[in-house]
Amino acid sequence: MSHDRIRSLVLAALFLALGMVLPFLTGQIPQIGKVLSPMHIPAFLCGFVCGWPYGLAVGFIMPLLRGALFGMPALIPSGLAMAFELAAYGFSAAVIYRLLPKRPAFIYVTLIASMLIGRGVWGLASLAVYRLFTENSFTLAAFLAGAFINAIPGIILHIALVPAVVMALERAGLIETGGR
Repeated sequence: MSHDRIRSLVLAALFLALGMVLPFLTGQIPQIGKVLSPMHIPAFLCGFVCGWPYGLAVGFIMPLLRGALFGMPALIPSGLAMAFELAAYGFSAAVIYRLLPKRPAFIYVTLIASMLIGRGVWGLASLAVYRLFTENSFTLAAFLAGAFINAIPGIILHIALVPAVVMALERAGLIETGGR
């Protein structure tokens, strides 16, 4: 196994661990955790730093593992839908970042595009999960509320934090400009 693969595998494991720990910061107030979406941060960062295979895998595994270990998120329906959402975040952040010019503004473009893609995937996954595993329906109003309206504080946090971390890691020479 090459040095780069080992490095990416170790970093992906650290992002997975971060995804297990970050929700504890808001765990005492579940409503805060829902609006800040702390597990989204390591999924995005893993995509930017490690590339699409790791971003996709870490994003998918993170909510399922956390749900199995700690009971939150509930595996059905939330955890399963989140698994697809976070996998889409990690995948799309990596792919879009690699395709766009390597300037700071495009880190923001990548993040926002990834947010839109991931939220769309979450909506489709939620629709399927609710139909298959619950008696409840997943409506357009539920999608808009969950993906955008109630998520505004988390969206702001992610736009403020994720690009700053990516740019700091690039300036420090800890990641290559443009990811893998």
